[in-house]
Amino acid sequence: MATGTEPSQQRPGGVHGPSRAAIAARHLRTDRWWLSPAGTAAGLLAFIAYSTWRAFANAHYYAAPYVSPFYSPCLAENCERMRGGPNLDLLGSWWGLSPALLILVFPLGFRLTCYYYRKAYYRGFWASPPACAVAEPHSSYTGETRFPLILQNAHRYFFYAAVPVAGILTYDTVLTFRDAHYEWGHAGLGTLIFLVNTVLIWAYTLSCHSCRHIMGGRLKHFSKHPVRYRLWGWISRLNARHMQLAWASLISVAVCDLYVYLLATGTFDDPRIF
Repeated sequence: MATGTEPSQQRPGGVHGPSRAAIAARHLRTDRWWLSPAGTAAGLLAFIAYSTWRAFANAHYYAAPYVSPFYSPCLAENCERMRGGPNLDLLGSWWGLSPALLILVFPLGFRLTCYYYRKAYYRGFWASPPACAVAEPHSSYTGETRFPLILQNAHRYFFYAAVPVAGILTYDTVLTFRDAHYEWGHAGLGTLIFLVNTVLIWAYTLSCHSCRHIMGGRLKHFSKHPVRYRLWGWISRLNARHMQLAWASLISVAVCDLYVYLLATGTFDDPRIF
């Protein structure tokens, strides 16, 4: 006797496999569930397009005293000379491409392997799954156990690289308290933009799940480690806002770069605050 759960005329794999409930409809949701993954994909695509253009441009990334976060630190000899800036000529003259390509791999790797961003692009681009209670179109699922997704396990190591990058961006922000002639004791609109970006970058970096685990995830007795327990508590509160911080810091770093670009191309002058 039919029970209504026989997997008749269903695809042999994935959510329609013989061991799953035989529900013909791909979902029973009545809301506009597709708006979230579509918006995520659009936002990430916009950033990818902008950052790719700026990374390969190899121009207009320094307007004293501001340096674009996409090009900091500058690791090649072909970097523009920045007085007191992050010129770290470690590779000599053999590197002929944009110096941004040398440094962006670290923050990019950190974000690509980030737990939140995994969810974002898994849903937005791979539809795996596209939303809660919506069947994914794939016939099989291997998770992050095979290449290339097994590389997601490198997230902790990218976190180690992201911390010094955030430190260098903090140094760049300190340098913005100079004017165009490198005199200290001045601030412009760019200084405020860089300050906001630095705070958001640090908040996003420290709210990372790996940071939280490193700080207190393996402690068996919190009472024996009161300092680490307190730090773990602070990081946990930041971690609850990891998604918002991920987007806010992504937008702020793009705004910083765009502001430097507009100054470097002479579109407008940096408004002085003092």
